[in-house]
Amino acid sequence: MRCLGIDYGTRRVGLAQGDEVGVATPLPALTDSDEAVRWRKLGEVIAQRRITDLVLGYPYNLDGSVGFKAKEVDAFAARLKAAFGLPVHLVDETLTSDAAESSIAKKDRRGARDSGLVDSRAACLILQDYLDQKFPPQIPRQD
Repeated sequence: MRCLGIDYGTRRVGLAQGDEVGVATPLPALTDSDEAVRWRKLGEVIAQRRITDLVLGYPYNLDGSVGFKAKEVDAFAARLKAAFGLPVHLVDETLTSDAAESSIAKKDRRGARDSGLVDSRAACLILQDYLDQKFPPQIPRQD
């Protein structure tokens, strides 16, 4: 299993990779202004890294409801399935961008956001949540 974590955005797409070892690692974000270029590069990442599963952040509202942004993500998920034929797993991404941004020094945040670093760190958090659910850490037995 090779998973690609995705933090979808209309301007930037954060990416992270992980597998059954259970550790998510951020990848460079897709930051091209042209959506077609971002889409082509996403396909290249999927092919080059032999991805088997896509893990997509799903933007629930704080009250658990689904809003306009979630409908955009639904459309993106359908496009991913159609284009790549891979399973797409939706994971609650509530506050992941805030958590990712808070891990960066305040003076560096604007550049980090523009570069896609925040988006890829958010993708890493999304993917790590999925991996933790799928492959819970094993606590060694003490006999």
